[in-house]
Amino acid sequence: MPQVISPRKGVAISSRTFRPDPTFYPSPSMAQDAPRETLAYVVEIDATGRTPDALVVLDLDPASPTYAQEVGRVEMPNLGDELHHFGWNACSAALCPTMPHPHVERRYLLVPGLRSSRVYVLDTKPDPRQPTIHKVIEPQDLAAKTGYSRPHTVHCGPDAVYMNALGSPSGDGPGGVFLLDHNTFEIKGAWEKNRGPQHLSYDFWWHLGHDTMLTSEWGTPNMVEQGLNPEILLAGGYGHCLHVWNLRTREHVRTLDLGPEQQMVLELRPAHDPRKTYGFVGVVTSLADLSASVWLWHLDGDEWKIQKVIEVPAEPADAADLPPLLQGFGAVPPLITDINLSLDDRFLYVSCWGTGELRQYDVSDPFQPRLVGSVHLGGIVRRTGHPRASGPLTGGPQMVEVSRDGQRVYVTNSLYVSWDDQFYPSGIRGWAAKLDVQPGGGLTLDPDFLVDFGEKRAHQVRLQGGDASSDSFCYPNP
Repeated sequence: MPQVISPRKGVAISSRTFRPDPTFYPSPSMAQDAPRETLAYVVEIDATGRTPDALVVLDLDPASPTYAQEVGRVEMPNLGDELHHFGWNACSAALCPTMPHPHVERRYLLVPGLRSSRVYVLDTKPDPRQPTIHKVIEPQDLAAKTGYSRPHTVHCGPDAVYMNALGSPSGDGPGGVFLLDHNTFEIKGAWEKNRGPQHLSYDFWWHLGHDTMLTSEWGTPNMVEQGLNPEILLAGGYGHCLHVWNLRTREHVRTLDLGPEQQMVLELRPAHDPRKTYGFVGVVTSLADLSASVWLWHLDGDEWKIQKVIEVPAEPADAADLPPLLQGFGAVPPLITDINLSLDDRFLYVSCWGTGELRQYDVSDPFQPRLVGSVHLGGIVRRTGHPRASGPLTGGPQMVEVSRDGQRVYVTNSLYVSWDDQFYPSGIRGWAAKLDVQPGGGLTLDPDFLVDFGEKRAHQVRLQGGDASSDSFCYPNP
């Protein structure tokens, strides 16, 4: 390595060649060929608030003696954060040609507290099994610099770390997106320059090659923090729209209204191949019949449109088996609370948290999905067990993460503490499970993988080196 002389100290130092992080990939197909994941990071929540939440490290190496066990953890220094969605500081988007930052490293996890509005920056090096707290962004700093609170989703973009928030410091709206610096994690400010009619917030994602961002809707903090409000729900007051934005100018372009009967438009999963101009979004429930659904947005000429492509019906049930919130309906709603798309854009995974089912659809033709796999775990009525569990499971498949090669799917069972308590009033015992994917479609439960979190609750999973929902790509598949 070349040597240079420091004029100040008069000593030789090594110059450094900066290379892109080896976990960054130009295209989705190249990411599919990445090495298999060996660790997972999972947020663990104390629903009682008596002990701090934690980030737990799980061993995913089947050849390891500690397979499917906790091998590390870092506890937060505060109580009551309710850690939720989290993500990396950098990913394959750093290779995009318009705003390249190839020198950044996939090293830090940004972990927001949905209830506290605090953001933890965790360093996964030098020991990936023992992350450490690098920085804490306090809620008052977030509020002062963005006007937002209750940070929710993290995406690493080509120019910054993007995060969204459910609302304002008062608990009302609007919610929106804000930016942080890749390296210093200083808050740059709110992202929107003209939000138009957008008021409610939940998820966001983009089509980088088309300068388009989409955002979805749940509710303001005051609408969701105390649990599902039946009056707001029956009035069609929760989110039922997607918003289309110009990613470059940060201006609102169009509202795609699914109709007020479609309540809570949540997780966005755009196609990974940047040449494709479509994506999927899950809807928690319909006021018409308690069904849940998945909708496809797509670019038709120069106009973004949306249509329903999947509907999952509610299942009849004895009122005695239902929580008080549902007894008057005599049915279990599927409650689609998460979806995920494999990197080859072939399989869409749909979690039905109410009925306790994970569904797998072949979406090779995104306009005509085909159900090709299904596994039951937990559920409000079924409570389907697991070979490694001593009894019925509580909760159901909720957060879904897919490995880069598409061969493994990881699920956890907690939604949001106040909502958990409404739909599973007898309590939720946290767990994480793994399913194996058959080449032509189909799911098989891994009988050796069940992580029991006890009275703590498990939410989102992130895989070391990246996963199917962590990266976005600017280069097409070769």
